[in-house]
Amino acid sequence: MTSRPTETPRTDETPATGEPADRPRVVIAEDEALIRLDLAEMLAEEGYDVVGQAADGVEAVELATALRPDLVVMDVKMPRLDGIAAASRIAGERIAPVVMLTAFSQRDLVDRARESGAMAYLVKPFTASDLVPAIEMARSRFAELAALEAEVEDLSDQLATRKVVERAKAQLQAALGLSEPEAFGWIQRTAMDLRMPMRTVAERVVEHGVPGADPSPR
Repeated sequence: MTSRPTETPRTDETPATGEPADRPRVVIAEDEALIRLDLAEMLAEEGYDVVGQAADGVEAVELATALRPDLVVMDVKMPRLDGIAAASRIAGERIAPVVMLTAFSQRDLVDRARESGAMAYLVKPFTASDLVPAIEMARSRFAELAALEAEVEDLSDQLATRKVVERAKAQLQAALGLSEPEAFGWIQRTAMDLRMPMRTVAERVVEHGVPGADPSPR
């Protein structure tokens, strides 16, 4: 059965404490109740707010649509609607980034999960030290996608832009020792500084290499 908590309003402060309400809101979709409970506890301990839990893909899409969370963590194999199909619907409507959970024997499903729009994946069993980086990577990639889509409206141009940005990020990471989010930030800030599209900045990096550390990515 799906847990359907009352949606937590998105406010700057929590009414009870007056403290900033900055805990990322998460929906969990996992058909095995014990795994779902363990995952909810792990997320809570790491500072995430589990606002909904689903036992199948249909419920996952419904909860994500209703609650508009910051993240969805979803198992690949689920009844009624599998996780890949559910992730495709959630990603297609740009509701939230999706982290897919797979068993080791399901590694062949990773490519399908990526094609569905999932931003990251984890192989079971995993620990909090595995979970948190995957979540933050998914949120970072989702933010990148939103930034690129805001800059480029045409779908074919969006795909071309994403490809060249990914190549430029890889070069920046290798040349400057940056993380993936830092590499995207470098491209984004350089584009703003030079008043040109991010695609143009990325193309220059790919074609001409990384221009030293100027402008500074730090």
